[in-house]
Amino acid sequence: MQDYPPRIATFFTGTDDAPTPDPETRSPAAFLRWVLGRQKALIALSSLCYSLWFLPMTLGPWIFGRAVDEGIVGGSGQALAGWAALLLLVVVIGGVFGIVSHTLVVRSWLVALYGTLEMVTRKVAQMGHVLPRRSPTGEVLSVASSDSDEFGALTEILARTVGQLVSYLTVAFIVLTLSWQLGLLTLVAAPLLVGAALPLLRPLHRRQQVERSRTSELTSLATDIVAGLRILRGIGGEQTFGANYARQSQSARQAGVSAGIWQAAVEAVGVLFSGLFLVSLVWLGTRQVREGALSVGELITFLGYGLFMVGPIRTFFEFVQKGTRSLVSARKAIAIFEQRPPWRDPAQPVALDGSAALHDTASGLTVQPGLLTVVVSAVPEQSAALADRLGRYLPADTEPVPAEGEEGARGRAARRARAARARERARIAALDEERAGNDWGVTLGGVDLSRAGLDDVRHQVLVSDTGSQLFAGTLQDAVDPHGRLTREQAEHALRVANAEDVYDALPEGWQGQLDERGRGLSGGQRQRVVLARAVAADPPVLVLVEPTSAVDAHTEARIAERVAATRRGRTTVVMTVSPLWLHHADRVVLLHDGTVVAEGAHADLLVGHDDYRRVVARELDDEEAVR
Repeated sequence: MQDYPPRIATFFTGTDDAPTPDPETRSPAAFLRWVLGRQKALIALSSLCYSLWFLPMTLGPWIFGRAVDEGIVGGSGQALAGWAALLLLVVVIGGVFGIVSHTLVVRSWLVALYGTLEMVTRKVAQMGHVLPRRSPTGEVLSVASSDSDEFGALTEILARTVGQLVSYLTVAFIVLTLSWQLGLLTLVAAPLLVGAALPLLRPLHRRQQVERSRTSELTSLATDIVAGLRILRGIGGEQTFGANYARQSQSARQAGVSAGIWQAAVEAVGVLFSGLFLVSLVWLGTRQVREGALSVGELITFLGYGLFMVGPIRTFFEFVQKGTRSLVSARKAIAIFEQRPPWRDPAQPVALDGSAALHDTASGLTVQPGLLTVVVSAVPEQSAALADRLGRYLPADTEPVPAEGEEGARGRAARRARAARARERARIAALDEERAGNDWGVTLGGVDLSRAGLDDVRHQVLVSDTGSQLFAGTLQDAVDPHGRLTREQAEHALRVANAEDVYDALPEGWQGQLDERGRGLSGGQRQRVVLARAVAADPPVLVLVEPTSAVDAHTEARIAERVAATRRGRTTVVMTVSPLWLHHADRVVLLHDGTVVAEGAHADLLVGHDDYRRVVARELDDEEAVR
């Protein structure tokens, strides 16, 4: 039996002995079968308990009818007491298993919900920076939240439907033995009523897809706004982005209202036909009593079953609805889970030497070991792209492709659009694998990074850029996520990054809690904690991209001096145009159009290279103004 919490393998291993295998992603239906199959024993037990929970409604009308016929009409007190005792026993059994079934169903719901959430977390950990190249952030968040809840709801409704089906067949058998006409009506009513609602499910499905698509876009927009809120305030962009969010919010609301109208229509059809069935059953049963074909107790039995059958019919409708919603969610989920990391370690990886020279073929940059090298560029994106190559990260040059579009599932055009999106995702994945599988063009000690294992690359070369984030947790977790440092080492890292004020501001010190993305910190504090984490890791090669862009000049000067002193004798590369870093550089490299055009000491380049002087002149003026 699948118990809670589920075991989820963190990283893709490509082997069959992982604690949790990868989900089935051939189709939405196959994925849902996989989700349900992971806890089939728990769902089966829940279905059995549901059947016993429905026992009073399944046998109650028949027992009550027999009590009327034998005990009241027949005048037998002993028979009446016997049937009453049996009815009491059935009610007690139903009450006990009602509690048990609810407990099991909540458990299965949580297993599916949190299992999906952990699989999304695993996929994010597997893919890293590659995932945003292929799937929108809002879609990933949607799968982890609302779509995972749909899978949990599916396990609940499946168990309840199976339990209702057992009760339905039991009731059909009972009424067939009493009257074949009423039994036949009871037996065929549910399939006919569900079939009557099927024409409404296609437009419902289509509108639910549109709703999910717009909600994912709204989530992505909200994520971007929250991440850049301080920048938006600085440039006065709150109103513009607020208006964009309002428009997208209204679009999502309209899609939700449209989907709600069709869902209400499906439910209305279920109520209408359930009522018609009940009326037909009462009418036919009353006629048979008048003709003497049924006793009074049997008529009461049929009336009780008529009321009871409304429940299974509505459950069958609900199963179809939730199954439809789950298919929509499954299509989005497999667009995430089918992704595979492009990195494949070589059959015989070569060990890297972090104390050797680092060379980038595309730019012509050679980083000498043991020196602090500052890379200067008039275009920050070019130096950031160079940092990505040095760390063997794929460039951010693709747009993510959503799993669903606005067109929903309307005929051939929708299928072509969905196939086009799948081809685009496959094209991006193939491009990533081609880039990751070829020679990388960056060597460490003469060894191309593609010939080494990715873990070895990450261990030897650490890149801390402007996109590095803080996670929710303690300050100790933020600075020392692997728990490897002594207190003195952690304090030293904070001091190097000039982040002691963050420690002082937290009442619990190292155990003080940081919010997600470090929301409670200023931009400069957050940047300094990120820098402290990078310094504390103490990698053989440290690449920093604009590490002090959010701090004032005095703080930046202290940080540059301390980092230079701490990293003396180890390879450090800093992408910046700040003179405060250039003063401490052992070597300065100038990039132009992504290529090294000059290198040397800062003072020599200022005197002898006009392009270099133009690039750093404004920063020099700012520095003089601060002084």
